[in-house]
Amino acid sequence: MTSREEQAGFRPGRGCSDQIFTLRRLMEERIRCGRRTVIIFIDFKSAFDCIDRPALWRALAAEHIPVKIIELLQTAYDGSTSQMIKSKVDEEDYWHSSKFKAFTFDDEDDELSRLKESRQAVNNIRRLVEEDDDEDDVERVSWSGEPVGSISWSVKETAASSQRADREPAFPKISTDTPSISRSQSGYSLSSLFKGKPKVGNFQTFSDALTDSSVRLYAPELRKPKSEYKDYVSDWSPEETVQRLQQGKAVSLERFRTLQDKLLLLDLAIAAHDGNVITAVLIYLKRTLCKEVLFRELESRQTALRHFIHYLSETQNQRLLLELHRALGRAEDAALLQYKEHLSITDENKRRDFLKNCLSLPFSAEDLAHVQDHYTLLERQIIIEVTDRQAERGGKVEIFQKFPRKALILNMPLITTLYYCCFYHYTEPEGTFSSPLNIRQNFKISEKQYFVTALAARAKLKAWLDVDALFASRNWLGFTRKKSPLSFQRVVDILQKNSAPTHVLQDYVALVDDGELRLTLAQKHKCHDIVISTYRDMKDRQLLLGYRGKVVRGSAEERKIDDLLSNPQIRWKN
Repeated sequence: MTSREEQAGFRPGRGCSDQIFTLRRLMEERIRCGRRTVIIFIDFKSAFDCIDRPALWRALAAEHIPVKIIELLQTAYDGSTSQMIKSKVDEEDYWHSSKFKAFTFDDEDDELSRLKESRQAVNNIRRLVEEDDDEDDVERVSWSGEPVGSISWSVKETAASSQRADREPAFPKISTDTPSISRSQSGYSLSSLFKGKPKVGNFQTFSDALTDSSVRLYAPELRKPKSEYKDYVSDWSPEETVQRLQQGKAVSLERFRTLQDKLLLLDLAIAAHDGNVITAVLIYLKRTLCKEVLFRELESRQTALRHFIHYLSETQNQRLLLELHRALGRAEDAALLQYKEHLSITDENKRRDFLKNCLSLPFSAEDLAHVQDHYTLLERQIIIEVTDRQAERGGKVEIFQKFPRKALILNMPLITTLYYCCFYHYTEPEGTFSSPLNIRQNFKISEKQYFVTALAARAKLKAWLDVDALFASRNWLGFTRKKSPLSFQRVVDILQKNSAPTHVLQDYVALVDDGELRLTLAQKHKCHDIVISTYRDMKDRQLLLGYRGKVVRGSAEERKIDDLLSNPQIRWKN
């Protein structure tokens, strides 16, 4: 069996680092191009469960598989083991090795992408420059003041060594056959090199030590003065900083201290059309500029302003967002933002008072109407809740005993409040706060919305007389007929969801105008009388005979079909 080229696990010379490198490079390129990226990780071990072999044998026996075949399978699987042969000596190196050991995740045109890792260099010269036991507690630092072996020291060391990459071999291997200088024979230590004083009894001077090829190659900090060294962490220009931010690389913004530099950085981020870069710069400006200066500069940069408002909204910094709107003269936005603070108030009376105070804010006419309705609704809910709580505790109202309340009505939406009142207070006069008709009139609820809500509430209670009353209407001659602002198909669906009996459904299925749809609904909900009448009107004897087998034997429906089939006055078409 041949492995796929994409597989890196369980293959010599390849490992997890290869896949990480590939994934990281793909992510960097997608981020640089501003493309959305979705990564899916699949745990195949969890997807494919282990098979319980005893259960498998029992399942085969239950399927009447011959015993001989089952025993053959048991023999094949009993005590079976698997083994993978490796050709490497070091197991860890074999399974986790990779030819990309020194990759840096940087772009190919970046000067750091061609550098090698310096940890190997530090380890190779350790036996040459190791300190005695009495100097182990001395901190080892480079000329730039960085602790030797730290991340920043390694980056600077490798950056300096790249300048000799063309004329000097990069990190040549030190042969294991070459005799190394023992600790007792070493003429210098790392601390003595930095201090500039030789060790007692040494046979090599400080200048001679620097001329050693191993030291010159692996420790460039010892041969490069501080004045020639470039800070790769904080010495980027504004253009380079924005470019690195676009590539998702770490960069420090602390070097941009003047207002001019900060605004230049923000303008470059806006010109790059990268929202992440703009947001990163805005976070830095928010931390380093006073609010007045920041708001003034953002007013002339609408793109950055929109990103800043979105950032404050996502981080729920309502106070600063409110100050921003006020500073920009956005009175309506500031009013809406202040109105949203009611969501954090849990006490219903305090929330009602807060909404009452919000009525004086400079809303638009449409928004002011919504805030007024919100205040009126909450005030009404508080009154209804107090009254119903007392009635429920008193135990004298029958509907609260049959259908106890499962939740409070406070802070519920308008339609939920209407449904609640249709359920518990349907028959109350229109002048009361809890009357459904009063709620419909005060909040200008449409006829269709009121009809749907009332129908669902009364059907839930199985109050079929109230349901029929919703549809009753009189014409100018005084005759009563059923009329609905909804289609009768929708009415049937609502009734069926609330477990309406067949005789109730049948009355409304018969009101469906479309004959084919009416027949389909009648068959679906087992309205036999409608199906029989429809086949009779179609004069289709074969369909009626076929439907006779679907009804209960000896039922009234079967007798009705027999009477129609034996009626000589009906002229059947087949």
